[in-house]
Amino acid sequence: MCTRILWSSQGHSRMAQGGPAQGNVLVARSMDWYQDTDTILAVRPRGVERQSMPSTPALPGNFTWTSRFGSVVALMYREAAVDGVNEAGFQVSGLYLSESEYGDRDPSRPGLELYWAIQYLLDRFDSVADGVERIEKDNIQLIPKGLGGKPGTGHLALADKDGNSAIIEFRDGKAVVHQGKQYTVMANSPWYEDQLELKERYEGLGGDQPLPGGVDSPDRFARAAYYSAQLPSTSDAREAAAYMFSVIRNASAPFGTADEVRPNISTTRWRTVADLTERRYFYESTTSPNVVWVELSQLDFSEGSPELLLDVVKEPDHVGNVTSEFVPAR
Repeated sequence: MCTRILWSSQGHSRMAQGGPAQGNVLVARSMDWYQDTDTILAVRPRGVERQSMPSTPALPGNFTWTSRFGSVVALMYREAAVDGVNEAGFQVSGLYLSESEYGDRDPSRPGLELYWAIQYLLDRFDSVADGVERIEKDNIQLIPKGLGGKPGTGHLALADKDGNSAIIEFRDGKAVVHQGKQYTVMANSPWYEDQLELKERYEGLGGDQPLPGGVDSPDRFARAAYYSAQLPSTSDAREAAAYMFSVIRNASAPFGTADEVRPNISTTRWRTVADLTERRYFYESTTSPNVVWVELSQLDFSEGSPELLLDVVKEPDHVGNVTSEFVPAR
C-alpha cells in the first residue's frame, strides 16, 4: 500500500552510497488505498499558526507552531496532508505501516496528530537533518487518526534537495530513524530493516531469485530498487520526471488487485513526483489520463496570502501546469 523512491538524475549510484547528489533530485511515491481517497491539492503559505492536537487542544501535550515555509500538499479525504514539498525543496511522504506502534498517550510528551505530522515538518524545516533532529530531540509522540474507516498508522519518508533521506518508523511509541542517502526506496510492511534484507534475495540486488512481479510490499520494494538503479543519467528535468513516473508506475498496483484476505494489498489511487531541485510537484490520478504539475517558484507563499485549493476530483479535466488554476479555500 504505497511505494516511495528517491533518485538523482546524474550520479544516483554515488548518492545511494552516501555521496553527493548530482543533477536533479526527485522523489516519486504511489498512494495505494482500499477506496477512492478524494484527494485534492493545496497551497499553504508562510505565517500560519497551527496546533499539534486540533481535535483535543485542551489536553496536555498540545503545542503550536507557525509555518516558516510555504508548501504544496496532497490532502487525503480533503483534510489529511499525506504528501507534499515545501518552497525550500524539502519533501515528506506518509506511507501506511500496520506494524506502527505509537504507544499509549503519554501526556508528558508533545503530541502530534497523524493528520498534521507531514504538514508540521513541511512548515518548519528545510532539511532532513533538521526535521529528524526535532522529532528526536522533542520526543514527539504521534497520535493515530482513522483514515476512511481504517486505522491511520504509518511511517514517514523525508528527503531534501541535497539528496538526503530518512525513514522514520515508530515502535513502542518511539521514533526509529534510518537516515542516509542510501535509503532511497521504501514500501510498507515489514519493518524497514527487514525490507532491506528481503530485497537482497533477488537478481540484480544481491540474490539469485527472479525479480518479483506481484503487488505485495516486498515485491514492489524490489522492483522500485532495481529499476530506479537502472535509470540512465539525464540533465533534462522533463526527462528525469518521466523516468521517475516510469518506475513508480511499475511499482503500482493496478485496479482489480485489492485483496480482502490480505488487507495490505490495495489499488494505486494516485502518484506524485516531486522535483526538489526545480521545486516542481507533479500529480497523477489513476482514474484520469492527465498529469498536472505545480511550479512552486511561481506561487506567492507570503504571510497573509490565502490557502489555495485545486480540486482534481470534481474537476478532472485539469492538465499540465496548473499553478495559476488554484482558488482560495472557503
